[in-house]
Amino acid sequence: MQAVWMIFSSFMFATMGVCVKYASEHFNSAELVFYRGVLGILFMAAYARVRGITLATRYPAMHAWRSVIGVMSLSAWFYAIAHLPLATAMTLNYMSSVWIAAFLVGGALMAWTPPKANTSAPANTPPEGGTASLAALFSSQGPLVMAILASFAGVVMLLRPAIDQNQTFAGLVGLMSGLGAAFAYMQVMAISRMGEPETRTVFYFAVGTAVAGALGMLVVGITPWNWRHALWLPPIGILASLGQLAMTKAYSMSENHGGTLMVANLQYSGIVFAALYSLILFGDNIPLIGWAGMVLIIVSAIAATVLRARAAPNAPAEEH
Repeated sequence: MQAVWMIFSSFMFATMGVCVKYASEHFNSAELVFYRGVLGILFMAAYARVRGITLATRYPAMHAWRSVIGVMSLSAWFYAIAHLPLATAMTLNYMSSVWIAAFLVGGALMAWTPPKANTSAPANTPPEGGTASLAALFSSQGPLVMAILASFAGVVMLLRPAIDQNQTFAGLVGLMSGLGAAFAYMQVMAISRMGEPETRTVFYFAVGTAVAGALGMLVVGITPWNWRHALWLPPIGILASLGQLAMTKAYSMSENHGGTLMVANLQYSGIVFAALYSLILFGDNIPLIGWAGMVLIIVSAIAATVLRARAAPNAPAEEH
């Protein structure tokens, strides 16, 4: 059943992307971020009330910082959805797990220190254990490094069509949305370790989203209201909240490490849904090299998730 919840969550996020793409034709990114936040606040407040979860927190600063990072990622993602094929924008955002794997490898390399030389040994004798420890480090991190490199090769292939169509900036913004999502995920990990329930974290992210969107609207302005165009706005907040709750449900049903790993990998079904939407609804013409890059990213991201899970088996759900 947990697999069904995760697939449903991925479908909700992909469908939200469809609504964002249609709404972006009539509203700017700041407005979309604002309405997504307001609707998320209403939905999560009602959900918390039904579940009897208090929204008072002892860690307002951490929630604020998580919101800042998350809003930057969300804004970049919405921009990418508006200017790129939906499948491309979704794939770049799902790069967050690869970025986290890159951080893990970088942290391991930074933490490694060569052993001190043995002054009593002959001059030509290498430091004891130095070569062995370095080899062990690369042996343990090597597969993860290969998965990361393969994923970024997939990015180059995926963005080749965007470069040919003068969409380089939108492609880079989409790539940065995945990087921002990785930072937001690590912040969520820190908050969850303090005992904060997922509902409260999602609620305060919605608050931060609404505030950031309102500030953005003061800068870029407000689009004249048209109720027909505005019909695309409510689903954005509702689908995002349903997707997050379904994802949380899927992870909460995991009784062992294998179940958690299965759920983590099923999240990439969202890229499949987005690809179908791209073809059926928008008629996006993605060349073969773009599809090949997408497949390479999915495969390498799953591999990175599996390898990363061995190092951090109790990591919480990622957010989108």
